[in-house]
Amino acid sequence: MAESLPPAPQPVPPAPSLRTRLRRSGRARTVLVVAALAAVVASLLAWRHFAGRESTDDAQIDGHVNPVAARVGGTVLAVLVADNQLVEKGTLLVRIDPRDYQVALARAQADLAENEATARAARTTVPLTSTTAGSQESAADSDLAGAQARLAAAQAQLREAQGRERQTAGDVERFRPLLAKDEISKQQFDAASTAADSARASREAAEAAVRGAEKAIEAARARLAQARTGREQVDIVSARADSAAAKVEMARAALEQAKLNLSYTEVKAQVAGVVSRKTVEVGQVVQPGQPLLALVPLDDVWVTANFKESQLRSIRPGQPVEVAVDAYGGRTFRGRVDSIGAATGSRFSLLPPENATGNYVKVVQRVPVKIALEPGQNAEHLLRPGMSVVPAVFTR
Repeated sequence: MAESLPPAPQPVPPAPSLRTRLRRSGRARTVLVVAALAAVVASLLAWRHFAGRESTDDAQIDGHVNPVAARVGGTVLAVLVADNQLVEKGTLLVRIDPRDYQVALARAQADLAENEATARAARTTVPLTSTTAGSQESAADSDLAGAQARLAAAQAQLREAQGRERQTAGDVERFRPLLAKDEISKQQFDAASTAADSARASREAAEAAVRGAEKAIEAARARLAQARTGREQVDIVSARADSAAAKVEMARAALEQAKLNLSYTEVKAQVAGVVSRKTVEVGQVVQPGQPLLALVPLDDVWVTANFKESQLRSIRPGQPVEVAVDAYGGRTFRGRVDSIGAATGSRFSLLPPENATGNYVKVVQRVPVKIALEPGQNAEHLLRPGMSVVPAVFTR
């Protein structure tokens, strides 16, 4: 076997010249200087960028949650929406059995018709009663005036009869001594006595007539007083008419309530939104006020960011904000600071801290800041209430 030959010696490259070494050293220094300057500039820009912003990861998308509840009770006949379905305002969501409310509506209509008929009759009675009462009072006034006139005539006749009685009685007394002296005849004396008796009878008759006229006046006054009670009767009838009119209004209100109750058997969406938290099922018996589902409008959402109290000194309403959403890989949305909460979150908790007990530990509090999104940022309705986000407020 042939022996292997040793490798041939490699030629040694010549050493670089001094000029080459200086040129290479100059390039290295230039690169280092440029790199250092770039690092300084980048550090300054980063400092300037991050020094003029406040950020927090304690933030989430917030929005309205509109509960939908039953206004009337009954059996659910149909549920016309599904979970997470987008519905428009006015969409029929749930239908409740309307038959009980249809019967109540018919009864309310009948009650209204009956009360309207009673009110019409009461209104007709008022002028009739007023006319009758006026006629009776006028007749009683006339009767009283006639009785008073008859009394005056009877009193005049009584005075005349009393005068005649006195005259004839005086004639009898004058004729009596003359008859004893036979100066007049017996016939003349008897005639005078008869005239006196007749005058006395006429006076008694006149007195009876006066008493009768006085009784007639009393009766006429009683009839007048009774006729004047017709005014009170008119007031009573008017009050009954007013009461009937009030009952008509009550019946009309009951009819409107029955119409409302019937309309409430169709539960409609009051706002446009996504159906959430649906608990209603067909055949379920619901009660007034019972929650059926919730609607979440995705057109009106905002960010609630809980900043530390030490971060608030540079945050003002109107400052621009970038909101990074965790669900979309940090995709950012633009917004502005809308308002700053009036109190810290702990003040609204179920058990707020009590620092007056002596067990005080200082904890940095957080204050909710509302961030409104710019128009058109959520046109695709990607943001849902409850999503975690990281807002950055640009304070400069």
